[in-house]
Amino acid sequence: MKKRSITFYALSNFQSLLDDMVVPAERALHEAIQVSPLVHSDEAKKQKVENLLKEMRLSAATVRRIKEVFISEMNKGIHQQPSSLQMENTYIPELIDGTEEGQYLALDLGGTNFRVLLVELQHGKIMREKVKKYEIGSHLRIGSGYPLFDYLAECVSDFVINEGLQDTELPLGFTFSFPMVQHALDIGMLVTWTKSYNCPDVVGKNTVQLLREALARRGDTKVKVNAILNDTTGTLIQGAMSDPKTAIGLILGTGSNACYVERADRVEHWEVERHGEKEVIVDIEWGAFGDNGVLDFIKTDFDRENDANSILVNSFTFEKYIAGKYLGEIVRVILARLYKDGLFLSSKVTPNALLTPGNLTTDLVSHIEQDTVDGGKKNTVEVLSKFGVTIDEDDINVVQYVCEVASNRAALLVSICLAYLLERINKDDISIAVDGSLFKHHPRLETWMYKYIRLLAPGRKFKLVLAEDGSGKGAALVSAIAQRLQRRID
Repeated sequence: MKKRSITFYALSNFQSLLDDMVVPAERALHEAIQVSPLVHSDEAKKQKVENLLKEMRLSAATVRRIKEVFISEMNKGIHQQPSSLQMENTYIPELIDGTEEGQYLALDLGGTNFRVLLVELQHGKIMREKVKKYEIGSHLRIGSGYPLFDYLAECVSDFVINEGLQDTELPLGFTFSFPMVQHALDIGMLVTWTKSYNCPDVVGKNTVQLLREALARRGDTKVKVNAILNDTTGTLIQGAMSDPKTAIGLILGTGSNACYVERADRVEHWEVERHGEKEVIVDIEWGAFGDNGVLDFIKTDFDRENDANSILVNSFTFEKYIAGKYLGEIVRVILARLYKDGLFLSSKVTPNALLTPGNLTTDLVSHIEQDTVDGGKKNTVEVLSKFGVTIDEDDINVVQYVCEVASNRAALLVSICLAYLLERINKDDISIAVDGSLFKHHPRLETWMYKYIRLLAPGRKFKLVLAEDGSGKGAALVSAIAQRLQRRID
């Protein structure tokens, strides 16, 4: 009995010691991630606004829990267990190494327009590039997919012939920005069309093979499609060209996704023969993080309404917290609720345009956020005037506060995941290649991300590097890597 008491006493002391160590750290983190309080002339209204947005401001404990859930979902995904993270093997085991030479094509397909690029490399650097845009008519985006791929081949041929390269063997990297499952570097099976595309007869088929067959039917060039990728992977590769320390790629624009360099022995999904690869790029597909409910503990009523207003309900959960397509709508939903509760604008004013879903876009949020950086109100007044709304000083402060809370949460959520990737990769110094309109145009996102990543991954040396056009130039670089790998095997 006495021995058990001593043991219990020792355990109690140990727990107390842990509490003494953890609580101050949690408190410091909590204080660091909070936004400034709302400035308002009416203290009662100020408290109501802050209370209404309380769940949008994450606590330190919630941040730790999000990280734990992210780790769990990553581990499940990479071990091919049910997860909201796809953790797709890209089969790209190496980055640019400086030996790449020659001319490479890229085809970047992701919207109503697409691009064909010609990139000339010397010693792994881009010395010359040529780009041409092509438009895809609505009749090609709906119905049978074979005319679409014939048209893609026609445009590639047009580009190559105009460059006088029809008799030159040209490797091509295919950026295909639609959901796919990769079975090899040059095998990407279309899962489903998104955006304005709906060509059911090619769903489940290898889009590389479809493009190859379309090019072969023409027979007027020597283009060889040797790689398929998405824009996130291309961003990592594009960043690595100028900064060899790049090990993470991030898209933070209309949508969001990330990829990173993983240890090859951790990746179970590997359908082709291994050749002693030490690393491989893994595409996380984190836009869907939480689609299985694991992030519901941070979902607010504003998020539920934002989701209900979206085209694809109950999907792209994480993207709807952080990406440019949705951030403006979250702000609009919050302002509409504040108006309904009599906490924003005069009750005599009916801001119909502002209350309409989709009208407050994320670029306007960035515009308002610039006021907070500058300590002014000009942009805020300008944005609200677009909706025919006249605002007083308190309304200005409320709008700026809401934009800050929503933007700050987005920056924090992205930073939680990036901080863990730094820990997982575990290298002395890592560069994160970033592309996307939200990252480029929001005036405070980058600053917040640096602050939060340093807090959440203390001691880790890193930097955020803008790497534009990964979907274009990155695809050509991946094609060069694919050619190098193939020569080694041959």
